[in-house]
Amino acid sequence: MKTRITILLAALFMSFNFSFAQQDEECMNNLSIFDSYVKTKKYDDAYEPWKIVRNKCPKFNRAIYVHGEKILTHKIENSTGADQVAHINDLMLLYDQSRENFPSKYDEGEVLVDKANLAYKYREELNKTDEQLYNMFDSAYVKDAKNFTSAKGLYTYFSLAVDLFDAGKKPAQEMFDKYDDVNELIENLIAGYTTKLNTYAAKEEAGTLTKKEARYKSSYESNIEAFENQILGSMDKKLGDRANCEVLIPLYEKNYENNKNDGIWLQRAMNRMYAKGCKEDPLFLKLVQQKNSLEPSADTSYYLYLLTGEQKYFDQTLELEADPLKKARLYKKLANELKSKGSYSQARQYYMESMKLNPSDGSPYLSIAAMYAKSANNCGDSNFNKRAVFWLAALEAEKAGRVDGRLKSAAAKTAASYRASAPSKSDIFTEGNAGQTIRVGCWIGRSITVPNI
Repeated sequence: MKTRITILLAALFMSFNFSFAQQDEECMNNLSIFDSYVKTKKYDDAYEPWKIVRNKCPKFNRAIYVHGEKILTHKIENSTGADQVAHINDLMLLYDQSRENFPSKYDEGEVLVDKANLAYKYREELNKTDEQLYNMFDSAYVKDAKNFTSAKGLYTYFSLAVDLFDAGKKPAQEMFDKYDDVNELIENLIAGYTTKLNTYAAKEEAGTLTKKEARYKSSYESNIEAFENQILGSMDKKLGDRANCEVLIPLYEKNYENNKNDGIWLQRAMNRMYAKGCKEDPLFLKLVQQKNSLEPSADTSYYLYLLTGEQKYFDQTLELEADPLKKARLYKKLANELKSKGSYSQARQYYMESMKLNPSDGSPYLSIAAMYAKSANNCGDSNFNKRAVFWLAALEAEKAGRVDGRLKSAAAKTAASYRASAPSKSDIFTEGNAGQTIRVGCWIGRSITVPNI
């Protein structure tokens, strides 16, 4: 059971059943006592009065479960042997009781994941096998996937699937399926946070974001960063060479006939082959064409575009994709492909389309800045004007940090490195053009004002 940041202590007490409180003064008094102890982190002193309220008045107030988790966690961390195991099992029971007595406040998936995380942390003390632990997480996924939101739990769930594969207890396909299951849950969580973030992007750029909104924005950015950079990255690292082309191609070739009419299998197979750089193999085209014949989608059209280079497939991609965040990713993905090929003008166009749909993602600004910097030597008619391109690059990089808090540090460092390559104050003095506007040519087609010195 995680203590939600939106729950304030005052709110807990406002939820008292006052008529019940009047009937049982003992529960009221002991609740007040253990609450006071918990606030000062005197968990051992809080234990006995908390037990009285928990046992006698389990529906009295949710503080029993919010504070109870802290009390029992303290007990677990400060005990050993049989006493520690008893406290662990008691916390497991408390998780169940929280949902039993306050079902509207504790989702089934949340409770099951909290129990699984606890069991995994103390797996040696509880003598839990990897199979038993995996089944605990799997129960949460099967029963209430939408409330399986624990970053730690999602990674552990997948990690155990890999360990069971390594032990010969799960086939490769099941391990890959679990990667996709967890990856889809994480993508949905990221999409939810991103949608919320986008409501703040314009305010951030305009400087009208309130302190409260800034806190929410920071929280959403932290969650996205945790899932994108830590959990997904750790999952890919854990999977490692178990999912390279040498493994995937024979596996999918072997299973193709049995699954060629299964849209989900085809989608996951082609996605994994693309992600692992196997798109040059004939099997990738075979998968894409088969999926496209069964269920044409934005993904299949995009892959056909990459394979054939035919514009009609990319137009079809955008036509079929209705989700703005997915469409933004498609634009960015295409822009990345074009950037890698040196088609900078087209890449910039698609990066800008991506930002219109997902304004809280600052990474396209960094990509545009990098293209400017790389083109500096080709987009100026003098040494000074060539180096002036780095001012443009710095300005683009700084935009990334303004709209996307996750990139603030990286954007600042990148912008500083570009400015270091731009003309110095002495260069501006020698040139005598402070405050003048320079038109940058070639594909960039932008203007930059020389700083005043």
